Amino acid sequence: MTGLVLPYMGKLPTIAPDVFVAPTAVVIGDVEIGGESSVWFNCVIRGDVHEIRIGKRTNIQDGTVVHVTGGKLGTYIGSDITIGHGVVLHACTLEDGCFIGMGATILDGAVVEAGAMVAAGAVVTPGKRVRSGELWAGNPAKLLRPLTPDDAASFLKSAANYCALAARYRG
Repeated sequence: MTGLVLPYMGKLPTIAPDVFVAPTAVVIGDVEIGGESSVWFNCVIRGDVHEIRIGKRTNIQDGTVVHVTGGKLGTYIGSDITIGHGVVLHACTLEDGCFIGMGATILDGAVVEAGAMVAAGAVVTPGKRVRSGELWAGNPAKLLRPLTPDDAASFLKSAANYCALAARYRG
């Protein structure tokens, strides 16, 4: 299965052959998606006015929108990341192994470091940095608490579970 994959200004997305792109997902323009990642139903990944880079084994769940800031900032999403349902990612950076809860919004120039978590519904305002080992929540998002070892272990487990689910959908 593959969604709607469109060029923009002559630039076609580059998607590894083992990526699952749901039939109702849309991927446009200057986008690269690494192996074993998954883009679920009704997602929009729009690399029209800047680049979007997505690493390996990352899952972008249903209804998520990924966009950029024209001529200024791309969106960079690392590997082994779970991005929950209905997230908005706009011209931000997510480092490897972080976790983004359902309905969160992460805005221009914000960085979520490796192993950090943004809670469901949180709004990370422009230029903020969510440090490794931290859980941020609220609107605007603020440090809620340090993450536990169990929290961190669950992030990698979630990413692995979505890799397996995507493989079943591809199968």
